Parts: sequence; C-alpha cells; structure tokens
Amino acid sequence: MNKKLFFILAITLLNSCHKGEDINPTFYECNFNFADSSYANPNNNKYRSLINDMTSSGVVGVTMSVYHPQTGIWIGASGKADLYNDIDMKSCNISRVGSTVKMFTATTILKLAEEGKLSLDDKISSYLQGDVIDKIENANKATIRQLLQHSSGIYNYIQNLKFQTASLNDFIREWKPEDLLKYAYNQKSYFQPGEDVRYSNTGYIMLGMLIEKIEGKPFYKVFEDKIFSPLGLTMTKFAAEDHIPSGTVRGYIDMYSNLQVVESTYFSGWDYYTADGGLISNPYDMNVFFRALMSGQIINSNSLAEMLTWKNEKYPDPDFFPISYGLGIFKIQTEKGIAFMHSGDAVGYYANMLYFPSDSTTIVYAVNSNYGKIDQFVSTKVAIEKIISEIK
Repeated sequence: MNKKLFFILAITLLNSCHKGEDINPTFYECNFNFADSSYANPNNNKYRSLINDMTSSGVVGVTMSVYHPQTGIWIGASGKADLYNDIDMKSCNISRVGSTVKMFTATTILKLAEEGKLSLDDKISSYLQGDVIDKIENANKATIRQLLQHSSGIYNYIQNLKFQTASLNDFIREWKPEDLLKYAYNQKSYFQPGEDVRYSNTGYIMLGMLIEKIEGKPFYKVFEDKIFSPLGLTMTKFAAEDHIPSGTVRGYIDMYSNLQVVESTYFSGWDYYTADGGLISNPYDMNVFFRALMSGQIINSNSLAEMLTWKNEKYPDPDFFPISYGLGIFKIQTEKGIAFMHSGDAVGYYANMLYFPSDSTTIVYAVNSNYGKIDQFVSTKVAIEKIISEIK
C-alpha cells in the first residue's frame, strides 16, 4: 500500500476509533498437521528471543517460520492476535499477507505457460480487450512478461489521489477489479515497456483477469488447484469468498506514530478480489510454498530460470535495498548474502518471505500491525537486516 495513503488515512481516522468487538476465543483456534519439533530446534531460544523483542518493541503480534536444511523448520509466535479480547497469537494463526500473493500469481502464470496456454511474450492485449486495454496507457503493447516483471511502465492505480480519497471515504467498501482499474485509466505511463522497472499493482490485477480468461474460473480457484491443494497449504486462502475466515487475527495500525494502535481489520476491501493482494496465510504455509517453488516442485527448471531472470531498477529507493526484479519475485543483496523475496502490506498487516539460495535458508514472518513507528521493527531495511542477522 502506498505510504502516502496511510498518512491521509491516519488523519481521517482520528475520530473513528472503536474499541473492538466481542469474539469467542474459539474463532482463533487452529492446528498444524505436522510433527512440530520447534522446541527441540537448537536455535529455538534465539528465534523466540527475536520475536519477543519485536512484540516488546510495540509490534502487536508476530508469527514466524525459519527453515534450515540441517535443523528443519521452526515456527513460533509472540504477542497478541486480538487486543480487545486478550487472545495470544499462535504460530498457526492466519493473517493478511498483502502483495506476497504476486509470487503466487506469477507462479500460476508460469504454470499456464508450461501447459501451452500462453507465452510470456504474448501481449496482454491478445487476451484482454475493451477499456482495460484501450484506456490504460501501454496496455496495448505490454507483454505478459513485462507485467510480471513490473517493466510495463503501466501506471499504479494506488498512486491515484482520487482512488485514495475514495477509499478513505468508505473504508469497508469491497472493490472489484474493474473498479480499481478505472483509476489507471488515461493516466500517463511511467516509461515505455521494457525501459525500466517500477512496481505496479495495476499490472497484477490484469494478470488475475488473464488467468480467469484462460481458465474460465476465478483466479483464486486456479491458485487452489495448482498450488494450495497440491502442496497441502491448508491454512492458505483467498479473501474473495470469505473476507475474514476463522482464525484471522485482528489488524492494527499505529496511526499516531506513538504505538497506541487502532484496529483496522476490515479496512482492506480493495484486496478482496484482485490478484495484487487478498491472500490470507501463515508463515508455515508460505515457507512450504517458497521452498517448493525454489526446488522445482511447482514449476519446472526452465520456468524457474525465467522467474529468476533479473532486471535492475534505474532509480533505487535510497532507504531500501536496491532491488532486482524477476517475475513476481525480487532479489536483494543483504549482509548475509543474496536473498530472493517478496513482502506484502495490507492495512494493519505486513508479511515478508525471504529465501537464501546459497543454503536454502527460508525466513517468513507476518505481523498484525504496521505503519507509524511499528514499521521500523518489521519492514524497513534496518528491520529486515536485523531479522536476517539474528537468524543467519
């Protein structure tokens, strides 16, 4: 989510605080169907100390998974799933994981390419027609690969101030893809396709529409068929059919930047139906997915090589890692080596998944609070470097 939107949101929300709702603790009950050896993990105390430090700093709740080839997978949780009802966070709890869904979207597109249903170098206009192509600059010439790699130059609808105003005037509105794409209509593209890379949610909404056009059913049903079910990701869902499924932890924002959070569980309505957000999962499932993807269990080696072909941004954010863009995945250089990653924001939620190709270490964490001072503990470059340095 655009940070500017948050600051506007913060101002608008000043008089809209509410105490929360009574929720039966059974809503948050959940279980893993695997032999959990986390307490026997030699790094258990170190990892638990890390997540406890995060929550003692002001993060409401965190769940984390860490995989090392030598020690297997560790999972843990700290803090609260629900402040109003005083419910502790559990490692199986699910939360919104925002744009991490883009890696699932890209994986599905690559699966369709393997099945001969599309070519990555096809133009998106070969599949989609009408206003989506005619009114979005570059849409008539951008390829599927460029949409996947954020190199289409297509305007990011989230940056449209009219969209930000509209969403702020109705926090719980449920936006459909067509509603959101209208905010990219007749907007100037950032560059010609292929000239550079710049993050665009618009392109991923179009990719979701592409999946539906080819498969003839909602894109999230295709996710279920091709990814969730084969991998046994029982805790991973998409928000479209059940916006707040059982087990979803409450979301909170630090709107005053004073660590006095306000609940925002119902404020992510523009993610419910689009392939640029809307995923609900937990770090265990996401860890399973990322490792399966990198080990060739979902797409073949040729497809994975396509996904991991990088294009560098010309104008890196000075406050973050310089990013190389793959297809639905990023590469960063950390103090502990190269990491592949994708993070995701929703209002009140943040998730990040990192994979180190040098030794297959995989780190995934999700928190149910963000913005304001909380970001410095979860999503900034300093925060990510600290988490990596404690684990690697």
